[in-house]
Amino acid sequence: MILFDLDGTLIDSNSIWEDIDSAFLGRRGLLSTEEYAHRMGQSIFPVAAQLTKDYFALDMTPQEIMDEWTHLAGDAYAHVPLKPGAAEFLEQCRLEGRRLALVTACVPGLCRTALSAHGLEQYFDKLVFAQELGLEKRDPLVFHRSAELLGVSPEGCTLYEDAPANCAAAKTAGMRVVGVYDPFYRRYEAEMRRTCDQYITSFTELL
Repeated sequence: MILFDLDGTLIDSNSIWEDIDSAFLGRRGLLSTEEYAHRMGQSIFPVAAQLTKDYFALDMTPQEIMDEWTHLAGDAYAHVPLKPGAAEFLEQCRLEGRRLALVTACVPGLCRTALSAHGLEQYFDKLVFAQELGLEKRDPLVFHRSAELLGVSPEGCTLYEDAPANCAAAKTAGMRVVGVYDPFYRRYEAEMRRTCDQYITSFTELL
């Protein structure tokens, strides 16, 4: 079974969240830090909201933070571009008779908006949302649970993923992992190449 991450892997959306962070913090005269950005990039929505509240000592509830982020996101996911070769690779996998699933930390509503915008729902047997599992993707358990939901063993799965910590977690769970380059994690490329079974800079390499 082939599993795909969404943000930064199939769609070029990591910059959206950089812009949202800048706008959200800028309204309060705050600036992001490298530590904060790295931790945010690996968090599910509720955890990220609590992290933001605690990190900047904000007088807001996590729900208020999430509501503002959702407002700032607007309809960006309806227009987010696909990563080069992503659609063609999904089609190639389907023609080969491969089973595909999505395992994502993306907010479910935003994920479905992006998939619908590009007509990608047809490719996936199942959408697994880390947020609904209550787990972060840097936790190997999220990949064990995903495999269980899909009725397969972790060893029978190959994951395509751009986030270094998530790649490491999937490897720990027993999955084969293909690292996918994204500019947001470019400084971790050497680490990704060591961790992953394969590393690609674009899906066009696989066509």
